[in-house]
Amino acid sequence: MSDSVALSDQYREFRRDLHRHPEPAWCEFYTTARIVEALRERDITDLHVGPDALDGDERMNVPDDEELDEWLERARDAGVDPATLDEIAGGYTGCVAVVERGEGPVVGLRVDIDALPIRESTDNDHVPAAEGFRSEREGYMHACGHDVHATIGLGVLDAVLDSDFSGTFKLFFQPSEEQVSGGKPMAESGHLDDVDYLYAVHIGLDHPSGEVVCGVEGFLAVRHFLAEFEGEPAHAGARPETGRNTVQAMAAAVQNLYAIPRHSDGPTRVNAGLVGGGTATNVIPEKSYVEGEVRGGTTELADHMSEHADRILHSAAEMHDVDVDVSTKGEAPSAESDAALADLIGEVAAEVDGVTDIVDRADLGGSEDATYLMKRVQERGGLACYVGVGTDHPGGHHTGTFDVVERDVAVGIDVLSGAITRLSTTPI
Repeated sequence: MSDSVALSDQYREFRRDLHRHPEPAWCEFYTTARIVEALRERDITDLHVGPDALDGDERMNVPDDEELDEWLERARDAGVDPATLDEIAGGYTGCVAVVERGEGPVVGLRVDIDALPIRESTDNDHVPAAEGFRSEREGYMHACGHDVHATIGLGVLDAVLDSDFSGTFKLFFQPSEEQVSGGKPMAESGHLDDVDYLYAVHIGLDHPSGEVVCGVEGFLAVRHFLAEFEGEPAHAGARPETGRNTVQAMAAAVQNLYAIPRHSDGPTRVNAGLVGGGTATNVIPEKSYVEGEVRGGTTELADHMSEHADRILHSAAEMHDVDVDVSTKGEAPSAESDAALADLIGEVAAEVDGVTDIVDRADLGGSEDATYLMKRVQERGGLACYVGVGTDHPGGHHTGTFDVVERDVAVGIDVLSGAITRLSTTPI
């Protein structure tokens, strides 16, 4: 990559500030307030914050009031605008910025903002630790680059404001991507219903610095579920026959979930990621749980896996005479990037300093709830595309050593802003 590529100080400082203050899904209070503060310093037309930014009824897996209040107070103690915090209290995080510049298409950009429950490395060769912007929220970190995504969004907004863009630009700062539970509420907010073109972006994805993926594909549709088993406790030594053992049901369910046959139509996945139950060795377990996920190469395949998973969970409960409640904690459909928007990214990237390799298409190999926003636009006759911006991250995504090469943030800003401004003058 050319040494001339650099990230301006304002974006570096913004990214590092967000990196120091990571927050999990629906608790992105500091993050949202800092973004809102930055947006209100700019000449934008409209700003939707709090319940106005998303459909609150569609939120899933929102933490309880106690956890929400704890994160809200952390943000308050960190010194962000208390009025903004009042607007987003209750877990109504995220926002939508709008720039109206006369006649022209409506172009959107979606970026995500939440972090992960991972402890960040303290090693001296980990740049955030060495340079003083390691996470200040112990046990949480931006291990997937969403601090970078928010910064790219802000940079693209500035580029649009400083250009001859004609039309309307909408910037979506989406919460709760890691739990795949924020995309649907934002997609159902109504703010996407007039969008003609939508881009979404991700840093890294195991692509090196200098590489741009014009159209990311291979999104696995996903559903996160929680199965809570309830039975009857009893003394395990004296009267085990009077109990109804939920661990037996939980164990049977886990074993049989992994026995769901793979499908000939495409990739399918299942994982029981969190399991547990019981209170003591001498007590028949009254409560147990399985928290897991199913995925499919298409929405139909994910639905196939989900139907089998629900049947297995209920059958395991019936087999061991216990009750089970199965709920959905998050979900996202599959989606495809439209070729016309992907091709435009390639054309623009070829002219951007720092881009050394252009990849036409590449599979994500995972799930992303930007697909809700993409499909919302596509179902209304618009086009959508998911773009990858490479970076030499020393640790893989979702690890304690994840980081990015900061000059790659500038590449992302230049590529996306170039495509967006070109759409306004030469609509597809």
